[in-house]
Order: sequence, then structure tokens, then C-alpha cells
Amino acid sequence: MTPRTTDWWRHAAIYQVYPRSFADGNGDGIGDLTGVRNRLDYLKGLGIEAIWFSPWYLTPMADAGYDVTDFRQIDPRFGTLADADALIGEAHERGIRIIVDVIPNHVSNEHEWFLKALAATPGSPERDLFWFRDGRGENGELPPNEWQSIFGGPAWTRLPDGQWYLHLFAPEQPDLNWRNPLVHSEYEDILRFWFDRGVDGIRVDSAAMCGKDPELPDFDHSGLPDPHPYVDLDINHDIYRGWRAVADSYPDSRALIGEVWLADSARFARYLRADELHAAFNFDFLGCAWDASALRTVIDRTLSIHATVAAPSTWVLSNHDVTRHVTRYGRPDTSTAAGIRQYNPIVDEDLGRRRARAAALLTLSLPGAVYIYQGEELGLPEVEDIPADRRDDPIYHRTGGKDPGRDGCRVPLPWSGTEAPYGFSPDDAARPWLPQPAAWAGLSVAAQEPDPASMLNLYRAALALRAERQDLGDGPIQWLPAPEGVLAYRRGTDFTCLVNLSGTPVELPGNHAVLLASHPLNGNQLPNDTSVWLRTV
Repeated sequence: MTPRTTDWWRHAAIYQVYPRSFADGNGDGIGDLTGVRNRLDYLKGLGIEAIWFSPWYLTPMADAGYDVTDFRQIDPRFGTLADADALIGEAHERGIRIIVDVIPNHVSNEHEWFLKALAATPGSPERDLFWFRDGRGENGELPPNEWQSIFGGPAWTRLPDGQWYLHLFAPEQPDLNWRNPLVHSEYEDILRFWFDRGVDGIRVDSAAMCGKDPELPDFDHSGLPDPHPYVDLDINHDIYRGWRAVADSYPDSRALIGEVWLADSARFARYLRADELHAAFNFDFLGCAWDASALRTVIDRTLSIHATVAAPSTWVLSNHDVTRHVTRYGRPDTSTAAGIRQYNPIVDEDLGRRRARAAALLTLSLPGAVYIYQGEELGLPEVEDIPADRRDDPIYHRTGGKDPGRDGCRVPLPWSGTEAPYGFSPDDAARPWLPQPAAWAGLSVAAQEPDPASMLNLYRAALALRAERQDLGDGPIQWLPAPEGVLAYRRGTDFTCLVNLSGTPVELPGNHAVLLASHPLNGNQLPNDTSVWLRTV
């Protein structure tokens, strides 16, 4: 058995809170820190060990808080710095660690630095903190290059004085110039600000995109150039070595967890070297098709790559940027290509939820840390019929609605009651910032708690067993012989997980007692799309 260590990020069950949609404490229809504080006992009872918060900082909310005006202030929509301090302390009293989001690629166009840059002249030190450039064409009327925004449209916006500035996301999110040492020192100070307040970890947004080739070369957007002018540049590693030095300067364990989207697994692993990030999200697993061979390939590749740098693997099924996996697993195509965002009315939600239950036991028993996106434990589906006038995501608006955006996975949680807002807000509150479906009455926490077969109680049971058993979390895995379409592996000396994706029932092995199953068993048979945890007897 592998003992738990102070390196909590190696084995923890971590819950992602998207603050706007978790719980509304003051009745304005927007989730806030008071709402989270009121639900800490729920999270403790769920069995998670840490909470990762999507941004809670001062923001104009052009991109759900990922456009930050001041990293040292809490946005009034969410509360105050005193509320954050209280939340951190109350979570720690319950044995729950806190992770906050930091966004190094860009800030808000209302950030003090950018406002000063706008007021300054071309070539000034203030503008050197960002990527200001003259345009092309006879009068500079064309952007400096043909780079496109990830959110749709050009990645450049022109100012009245004729210069352009770079924004790989929305125009309200100007990219920072990490070749300026002031940017390095500012962010390292931001880390210290939150670590000094008791935060245990930092989740790093778009971690591989900070550096830019200063020549700003064009490239063919139909493919991925190598080297890429703004993805995975070597300067990124200098950034995170500086951050690691900050984290390591504290006597207790502080973690850096990266959002690193890279196809090249060897280059991905470079971010997890001993003097850089502690962990990074496993996006291959998040979007893998519901297929035994594909899943085993991804699991083996993940474990192999992480072993090269002695880093822990991470496992995640959903987050605030992708289609909820209950919906994705109910579609004809369950893979990444179909799972990020699309309009697709063909969804078998019952099938998707059954597979999501099986995937939960798979995920929670793999080696390393696991991340649970809020509402995943309730089996919430993607909300795909949000009216156009209620949609908030800039992706939807910048693509003219061609991309449905990410609002469907960000709808406020249902806690209780038979109609909206389902306990998300107090009585007589403003309507929730995104509409909740009528069908969610049966998916609320209150509706699921008394049902021993509910998704919520499956997660509670699985997380309790995961915490109880020292052979789960970080540690080795041993694959076992199994029929085609079945995943079977052992953890420790007496724990076995089987996942049946074969299409037909399979026989369970002898000399085992059932610890937990994602779906009722048929005697000694494991039904299709079902996982089971076994103990050797």
C-alpha cells in the first residue's frame, strides 16, 4: 500500500467550484462566497479534500472572470476579501484545502496597467507590458499579422492612435508580454499574496500560452506549426521555475497545477519537471471515447509520461469549458472531437448517465489525483437550449452563435425544491443568471439524498472508500487479464476494479466481495456500461 503523504496534490479528490453557479447567498441570482461558505458541510460530507475555485477576482466579467482587473481584490459580485479569508479558514477547519485560479496570459482591459498603456505613447514602457504593434498596409489599417482569437475573429484590436494590441482571447483580455521582467515580478507577488492568506494551491490557466515569439510570425491556421509562435515556448518554463521557487519557499505544501493543452506528451511532461509545476490536467482522458481500448491506451500513456518526471497523474471527466460528460457519453460519438462544444440534439441521457456512473468508479480508482466539476456528482447534463438572449459566453457571441459556447455546463446548481431556482438562491431572489431546466427538480441534492441508488450517493460512497483505502489515490496499478471490451486492474493487494464496455454481461471473478457497483449486478454477472469495485476474500 502507498501511504498518504503531505504532497496532497498527488492523491487528493479535488472539487471545482465555478463561483457564479454554485450557491447564491445574497439573492442577486449570482453565486458568491457566502453561498460557498454555507455549503462547506455539503462538500465535507461529499468527501472531497480540496476545492479549486474558478476566478473570484475583481472583473468586468467579459469572460466569466477570466478577465481580471485586480488579482488582490474579490469581485463585489462574489463578496469581499474578508469573505475569502473566512472561507479559507472555515474550509481548513474542515480539513479542506483551497486552490485559486491565476491567469498569466492576459488581464482585463480595465486593469491598471492596460489603462496606463492606453494613455501612453507607442514605444513607451507602459505599452511594453503588452503586445502593441503598428499595423500593416499603407496606413497601418491591417492587423500586424493574421493570428486569430481562440474565441473567434482576429486576435488584434486597433486603437484610435493607430496601433494594435494582441488578445488571443476576447478584445477585453489583452495579452501580457512575459519578456518584460515586471510581469514576472508582479505575478510572483500575486502568488505570495494568496499563499500568505492560506491558499494551498494555484491552478494556472492556459499555462502553455504565455510566451510569444517576438517576431509575431504568421502561420497556417489549418494546422499546428512546430515551433508554434505562441504555444509551448521555452520562456514558459522560466516563468514556472520562478513560481515554483515561490511555492517552495513556504514551509507547508503549496501546489502549482497547470492547464496544459499539448498534443506532444513529451513536451507536456516538461512542465512537470521537479522545479516547475507539481501537476497538470489530463485532457486526453477528459475527452477519450467511451471505448475500452481507447481508455486503456490513454491510461497507459498518461501513467508512462508522468513516470518520466515522477509527477502524479490527474483524472478529470468534465470542467467549466467542456460539454458535461453525462451528455457526451449519451451521444453517438463520445470522443473529444465531439465533446468540446457542438449543437447535437441526438442524446440518450439515460445511457449517458449510466456510463457517467461507470466512469466515476473508473476515475476515482486510478492512480493519482481526481478532479470533480461541480454538479458532476449530481449527474447534471449539458443544458443545450439556453435562449440566445440569456447566453453569456463571448465564444457564442463572437462566432455569431455558430459555437454554442460554454454556458451549458455553467448553469446554476439545483439544491432543493421543485422549481427554479431549486434552492440556488434564497426565497424571493433575483432570477439565476442562467436559466435552469424544469427537469432538474429530480436531480437536486435534496431529491437525491434519500435515494441510496442516486448519483450523489454513489459519489459519496466511492469517495469514502477512496479515502479509507490506502491503496487508492497515488500508487501503482496492475492490469489483469479480462475479456475484450473490459478493463480490469488491481490496486494494492486486494482491490480490483472492473469496467465493462463490451456490450454484453461478463462473469465476475471468484473469491471477491463487492465493495461498490455503479449499477445493480445480475447475480455474478457485470452488466454492460457498469463498473464494480471488488475486495479479495
